[in-house]
Amino acid sequence: MRLRLLSAGVMVALTLTVGTVNVLGQARSAAARPYAAPKTPWGDPDLQGIYTNKDENGIPLQKPDALGKQNLDDIDDDELRELIRERNERAERGAAAIGGADTGAGPTHWYEHYGAKNSRAWLIVDPPDGRTPPLTAEAQQRVQARNAGRKGRGPADWTTDRSLYDRCISRGLPGSMMPAIYGNSYEITQAPGTVAISYEMIHETRIIPLDGRAAPAKGLKSFMGFARGRFEGDTLVVETTNFDPRTAYQNSNGDTLKVIERFKPVAGDKVEWTVRFEDPTTWAKPWAFQMNLTKDASQGVYEYACHEGNLGLKNILSAARSEEAAAKR
Repeated sequence: MRLRLLSAGVMVALTLTVGTVNVLGQARSAAARPYAAPKTPWGDPDLQGIYTNKDENGIPLQKPDALGKQNLDDIDDDELRELIRERNERAERGAAAIGGADTGAGPTHWYEHYGAKNSRAWLIVDPPDGRTPPLTAEAQQRVQARNAGRKGRGPADWTTDRSLYDRCISRGLPGSMMPAIYGNSYEITQAPGTVAISYEMIHETRIIPLDGRAAPAKGLKSFMGFARGRFEGDTLVVETTNFDPRTAYQNSNGDTLKVIERFKPVAGDKVEWTVRFEDPTTWAKPWAFQMNLTKDASQGVYEYACHEGNLGLKNILSAARSEEAAAKR
């Protein structure tokens, strides 16, 4: 009888052990499998929805000097939490100056970038040192020529001296999808053969054909460039060229700049957005940065009526004239 009971107990223990191993094995297998995006009715990976990158606000583009020779993979969770805490404290300390001391806006006003839950220590993933590659001699000359062209007060002489952002025209690419103090919502819409991305701030929409058409002739320019897309597995790959020189990123060459974006769904509510820059006339080698876009239906893309009574631009110019008049007294 005791032998039977012992045998039964052993059998139960073995059954539990096998069951536990099976459960753990299934969990590991599920974790090892990459996320598979759902499909649209016409068979493309479905990336549609409203996204935000407000939680990426405060992440520096380049690796901070204080982090020495560490790579992104060397930053553990505790270190990242400490970096995020320091960034959020800096943001709160500088809050009062954002709206000006006399606005009565309060410490946070209606901005979205407080308490950001950053996903990483810095954005650049290539090269591994986390720094933008050196500028070419040609690019350095472009920067010098641009700076030399500014006369007197320069940027406040007339409306056209101001940036396209100040003038409610464009934040360019990739600027339109990078975190800002507010307006960090984006909507991806799909149709057979086409993807559209709408940006809350400035309210531009990019139309990205997926039919393999060639890029337009080099003489045709756009503030957001001309995009051509394709799917590689679940990842949307978008190559953009033909940039207006006024929006070519970091003073690059709009004739030779190519921006390659990869929208990779990594979870039901998360897309990993990688941006690669190729311009041999500007940087010594290509480079890339990466951040997360989080799907969040509560972050609706609202109207951005910046053109309607753009008092910010008017005030910039009128303040400059007032200062000039005061200097003559």
